[in-house]
Order: sequence, then structure tokens, then C-alpha cells
Amino acid sequence: MAGIILVLFLVLKMHASNVYDTSFAYDLEQMNGAEAMTPFSLQTEDGFASELVASPSNVNTDQLALQEDGERALLFNLKSNDAVYGRGIYDQIYPASITKVMTALLAVKYGNMADVVVMQESDFALEDGAQTSDLQVGDQVTMDQLLHLMLVYSANDAAMAIARQVGGDTGTFVSMMNEEALSLGMTATHFINPHGLHDDNHYTSVYDIYLMMWAAYEYPAFSEASSMKSYEFTVTGADGQQRALYETSTDEYLDGTYSLPSGITIMASKTGTTNEAGSCLALVVQNGSGVPYIAVVTGASTKDILYGDMGSLLGLANGT
Repeated sequence: MAGIILVLFLVLKMHASNVYDTSFAYDLEQMNGAEAMTPFSLQTEDGFASELVASPSNVNTDQLALQEDGERALLFNLKSNDAVYGRGIYDQIYPASITKVMTALLAVKYGNMADVVVMQESDFALEDGAQTSDLQVGDQVTMDQLLHLMLVYSANDAAMAIARQVGGDTGTFVSMMNEEALSLGMTATHFINPHGLHDDNHYTSVYDIYLMMWAAYEYPAFSEASSMKSYEFTVTGADGQQRALYETSTDEYLDGTYSLPSGITIMASKTGTTNEAGSCLALVVQNGSGVPYIAVVTGASTKDILYGDMGSLLGLANGT
């Protein structure tokens, strides 16, 4: 089996330079002829991802009953690499704006935060009702400002501008997203866009969100921006005039709408909401003893259910 694993990763490396056709769903196992290799079997191979949490799909579900059948969730202890809780963590789900964690990861990994980007009409060419910032066509903004807008306010126009700046065009950037997903072992993920607005072929799993969130958290620029309650900055318009903009976090723990369990501190956060994905939240937190955890809840029908179940999940991090 060890030889097969080596071949699998060599194949992944060979494909890392290709541009993928994102018009259809990507199937890692079919591409590699590895039908028998489940994510769990790969994790538990000797020498493979020894610093990652290996877990079956469901763990300790008797300790916490989520309110809705469609919810999926996990709580992983990042110090001991233990799965504290898991429910359907390998099931296919829609990530909504949690997608922007990958966009942010590529931005901080390959972009220059000091670069100035001029907003274009294509950055705002989104479906009706899509969340956008108060930026306008012709505005000059830095990559750092775009990163903050995308992570604090979940601005879809900021995600589009980042994709254009880092990838040269959106299609190339999406290929980069899928390549990065492969390199992280995200075997249940396929991206179609940099923002997470719904597409049937844009999907992931709760376990893959953990992999992506943990990889992004290694970059201080990501954790700093994604844990902010609000963001205020100055932008230069097409007319050369400056104006101040202010956005608040879409995380309703950070904005004070909901209360965290005692002793829990948010170190990084990303929300996501679409009709198809439901309300979703991915967090890196520390408990009162400074032990780090990743917590993910997806598929809640309301914010009350999302934050109620996330609160119960985070309570397990304190042993309550």
C-alpha cells in the first residue's frame, strides 16, 4: 500500500501544472484509478499526513445532537490531533463563502499585499443579491484591503478582484484553487469560482474545510483579517478623490449578536450562506487553556440554529 500512496502523490504532482476543465465535476479517485482509496484510509497510512487529524465520518455523535438532519459538523483538537466530534464529515456539501478561505490562502501565498488593484466592471458581474462591498469601478485598492474586505465582510467583488490579480484571469485562478486543494489532500472538493456563489459542481466536505482552514491559518495575514470585528479603510476613486469605507464582520460571534461559550476565543473565522448550502461557519478557536481547535458547522437553515449548534460544539472544547 505504501507504494501505491507514493504513486498517487506522484500523479498529483504531475497534474499540478495542468489547467483543469472546470465545466464538469472533478473526480480525484477516477482520475487516479484509486477507487479503493478513501480519505480515511489515506489518512491512516503510515507516514501520511502524520500531523493531521484522522477520523471516521461520525465521532461521538451521542455527545451532541445537532438540531437538523442536514447539518454536518466537526470539532478537532489541533494540539493532540484528536477528533472530538464529527458528523458526516466526508459527505459532499456546498461551501458557500467558506470558499473564500481558499481564495485567501492563494492570495497570501502567491500575491503581494502591497500591490494596487483597479476595480473593474467584471469584478461586480455577479448574480442578483450577491454581497458586495462599497467599492466602485475604477477604485484603487491594495491587495491587503481586498483581503480584509473578503474575509471580514465576505465581499464577492473583492474575491473576484483577488482572483484576477493573482491568476491573471478568473479561470486560471480557479485552476490554481483546484491544484492547491489537491496538494492539501482535499479529495472531496471541486471549485468553480473564487467566491462560493452556488454552482452544482462547486462542492467540498467538512473534513476538506478543516484541511483548507488549517493551511490558511498558518499565514498571519489570514488569521489577522479573519478575526476582525470590523474593517475601516480609505480608497482612492477613479476621480482621484479619497473616501473612507467601513464594513462589519459577517461572523455574528464577532459582531456581538451571539455569545461564545466562556473561555473560547476566535483566532480565525469564515462564514458562508446560500440557499443551497444553508448557513455555515468555520472557526479556529482557543479554549481557556490555550488549546487550539477547528470547528465547522454547515447546512443550518437559520442563523439561530447555526450559532446554537456551533455554541454547543464549542462547549465540547471546554469539556462542557
